[in-house]
Amino acid sequence: MSTEAVIYDHPGPRAKARYRILTVVFGVLLLALLYWVYAKFDEKGQWAAALWKPFTESSTWTDYILPGLWHTIQAAAVAMVLSLVFGVVFAVGRLSDHWWVRVPAGAVVEFFRAVPLLLMMFFIFFGVPFLTQQPMSIFWAVVAGLTLYNGSVLAEAFRAGVHAVPRGQSEAAYAIGMRKGQVMGQVLIPQAARAMLPVIVSQLVVLVKDTALGYIISYSELLQLGVNNLSANFGNVVQAAIVAAAIYIVVNSVLTSVAGWLSRRTRRSGRAPRANGRTVIMGATDPGMGGGGGVA
Repeated sequence: MSTEAVIYDHPGPRAKARYRILTVVFGVLLLALLYWVYAKFDEKGQWAAALWKPFTESSTWTDYILPGLWHTIQAAAVAMVLSLVFGVVFAVGRLSDHWWVRVPAGAVVEFFRAVPLLLMMFFIFFGVPFLTQQPMSIFWAVVAGLTLYNGSVLAEAFRAGVHAVPRGQSEAAYAIGMRKGQVMGQVLIPQAARAMLPVIVSQLVVLVKDTALGYIISYSELLQLGVNNLSANFGNVVQAAIVAAAIYIVVNSVLTSVAGWLSRRTRRSGRAPRANGRTVIMGATDPGMGGGGGVA
């Protein structure tokens, strides 16, 4: 029996009818809200063709929007990779049996989770030069802030995912002679990453949106070029913000779709990486292994 079947009671005919009615009601309310917004914008002339005309010109895209989008994707991509590495490393550190590794790792994670990301970018960009006597790159200030904050959140997600893996999985791995590092890297973390994939994707979506905070230290991302600079030249800040928001939605939708495809692919495989010539079966039950995982 799947976990979903245990914790979710499928609705009956009356509940389904009630849900359909609520769906229609909320749909009507949403349409009414959208029409009200449209009417208010129309009263202020925000749908005038002159304000939207710049977006039909190629120079608008090549000079403002596409360079800003490229810088956003560039910072987000680098920060994603570094955040995932940071998260795995510090999750393993927090799970260490040695207090002199576990305590400092926990302090680092809790500190960077508690400090606001905007303040972190400020400190890195303006504070690091006082320590190194060298100017700080705007790009790396943004990436470093994104990495430290989101990596700390991902470290907690990975740690929770490892704790959620059935104990029998690690017992089975130890039974075939795997060391703790192999158990963590080849059995527990792959399963934890798969189980926590929705949380990981949600945090990566947040990371993409948080690149907009680089605007405050003059990083030329989508908000800076595609909204601020563009509207300064054409006086269409609302229109530029709407276009930028649509682009963010598209980028994050693509990221979510890729993550969904990856989740379906890993769910079909159903096996952990091979270790010592054998394969630890995910979710198999072997009475001799404590009821958690089996060995094939």
